[in-house]
Amino acid sequence: MIRIELPLKTVSLLNMREHWRANATRKALHRRTVSLAFIAAKAAAPELPVTVTLTRVSPGTLDEHDNLPSAFKHVVDGVASWLGIDDADPRVTWRYAQQKCARGKFGVIVEVA
Repeated sequence: MIRIELPLKTVSLLNMREHWRANATRKALHRRTVSLAFIAAKAAAPELPVTVTLTRVSPGTLDEHDNLPSAFKHVVDGVASWLGIDDADPRVTWRYAQQKCARGKFGVIVEVA
């Protein structure tokens, strides 16, 4: 199993009303951070099929049906890019979780098994 903790702040994209450039900046940051984290960990992409669990670490929680997967959109893109596949590939099962933490802290935990 590969486990990486990232200092990323995730927000539900469904609730955002922001300028397109702010969204593009966040997208690039999330994708780049995920890619660099896997490179820094010297983690080789595992053989498929795999299960990827993404855990949002935040003082608040999001609706698990719509908003939680939306918050991970760009992180999913980064992980899929590292795996060398499209994020809709049926050989990858995406799971989403949340974990509470102290106010002012945040992060994302990526587990590939």
